[in-house]
Amino acid sequence: MNYRHAFHAGNAADVMKHAALARVLAYLGKKDAPYRVLDTHAGAGIYDLDGASAQRTLEADGGIEKVLAAPLPPAAAELLAPYLDAVRALRAGGRRLYPGSPALALALSRPQDRFLFCELHKEERAKLEKRVGDDPRVKILAQDGWQALSAHLPPRERRGVVLVDPPFEEPGEFPRMVAGLEAAHLRFATGIFMLWYPIKDLRAVDAFRRDVARLRLPKTLRVELDFATVRTLDALSGSGLIIINPPFTLAEELRTLLNALAPLLSRDGKGRARVSWLTAEG
Repeated sequence: MNYRHAFHAGNAADVMKHAALARVLAYLGKKDAPYRVLDTHAGAGIYDLDGASAQRTLEADGGIEKVLAAPLPPAAAELLAPYLDAVRALRAGGRRLYPGSPALALALSRPQDRFLFCELHKEERAKLEKRVGDDPRVKILAQDGWQALSAHLPPRERRGVVLVDPPFEEPGEFPRMVAGLEAAHLRFATGIFMLWYPIKDLRAVDAFRRDVARLRLPKTLRVELDFATVRTLDALSGSGLIIINPPFTLAEELRTLLNALAPLLSRDGKGRARVSWLTAEG
């Protein structure tokens, strides 16, 4: 996968990940107390789907564009509304833009909430600073996301979500995620952690799930969406999330919305969603 997310912005994996993030933020926003969002691999913030990078792959056509154009079942439409409304609001000026995780989090936030976005890539960070850096609630760091997990947890607000979404360019990302999660959870046991991963190397994904389960962290939810009935090793076959301390409503919400999205986002119209507990809910 190319590090520059502009090639993949708005694709099926983004839709799955951002729909889940929007539900988590909706839950956090129900209480007046502020929360913190820590995004360890923030990217450029906002992406132009008519730009050269996105047009080179056209991945968004099989992702967000399909969802925006589709008649959704009422229950799924209601759950997806905050996410899809944020996308539509960004396009109010006529440009076909897509919000990355930082822009989506800001769109769904309140004045009292705070944000820490980490991005090591110089050009991506410059774009992020230009697009969201003027917001006084935002702090952008040129810091390795894995180091941020130990350096900035727990947050002063004592509640919030940590999104770990590495580019999976380098070997060893799965073991690094497990080690980072274990260390971060010790510092912020009450936080919500969301770890995104591509489903491509099936043996690596299976080993990752087992390693996470061995941590025995309470309330560990596994969420996956297959993009075809037959998985292949030469293409992205699906998208996954490990969610620690999910809101109590999240599992059922994700079953509802992902079952509606699966046939839309799959390459053969037969995608499959899986939502299950790796560690017992209690």
